Amino acid sequence: MTYSSTFIFAAKSFDDEFHRLDQAIARAARCIPGYLGEEAWENATTGQVANVYYWATLDALEQLIRHPSHIEAKAAQSKWLDGYQVVISQVLRSYGDGKLPHVLVPHVTT
Repeated sequence: MTYSSTFIFAAKSFDDEFHRLDQAIARAARCIPGYLGEEAWENATTGQVANVYYWATLDALEQLIRHPSHIEAKAAQSKWLDGYQVVISQVLRSYGDGKLPHVLVPHVTT
């Protein structure tokens, strides 16, 4: 099975502490066995950002949730964010015409 964790947020302003934690979380995610990749999207209309991480197992995803940097950032999020939503999903399939590379292509297909 493949899973995704999507972190959607509206930003206030970011400081050095935010950038330090953001980089630490990304590094931690990439070191977890079962991490498949990530992507980020911005909604041009609302300005909201979505960071999507893909995982081979739910346990791998939960390792990131339990990581000290993630816990620290979650506790301080109101300093930097004007709201957030997290969506944890099971990926049933991923497909396309083959012209766009995507992190899931080698892992999930129809």
